[in-house]
Amino acid sequence: MSNQTTKLVPTPGQTVGPFYGYALPFEKDSELLAPGSPGSIRLQGTVYDGAGETVPDAILEIWQPDADGKVVQKTGSLVRDGYTFTGWGRGAVGYSGVFTFTTVNPGPMSPGAAAFISVAVFARGLTNRLFTRIYLPENEDALAKDPLLSSLDPGRRRTLIARRDTDGGLTWDIHLQGPDETVFLDFR
Repeated sequence: MSNQTTKLVPTPGQTVGPFYGYALPFEKDSELLAPGSPGSIRLQGTVYDGAGETVPDAILEIWQPDADGKVVQKTGSLVRDGYTFTGWGRGAVGYSGVFTFTTVNPGPMSPGAAAFISVAVFARGLTNRLFTRIYLPENEDALAKDPLLSSLDPGRRRTLIARRDTDGGLTWDIHLQGPDETVFLDFR
């Protein structure tokens, strides 16, 4: 037994990397349901660093309820059968900094609530993942009443609200630093 009195600090969530090429990618990882399925949409965007350059090697994970606002509570999210909505996905950012998921518009989890998608960002230079949200742009009343959004300055709030594409999909960009920095959440 040691008589050490030095306070130990936690180690980072990852070391210098990224090391995503080993064991993380899996078939259809960014497809929460099959493309072209009824109700499916494309969620896309670009990840930018503090200098405004694209980040070519980040990984994003998303979690969300289904179109009715119900959280999927089935095991097997890693098994993509092409039919079952899983509520979870992981997508690599391509060399251009662009990510794409096939998913559905999430429904609100309670009446009158704002619908959102939870996001975790893994990227080089980050010792731990970053958490944030993507809100749907349509329901202005729900967005105004959302506890998180209403706690933010309007200029910062816009970093969490996606843009609706003409094809019905969503576009939402992530800025890791800089004047347009995305709002990130702190879970302690």
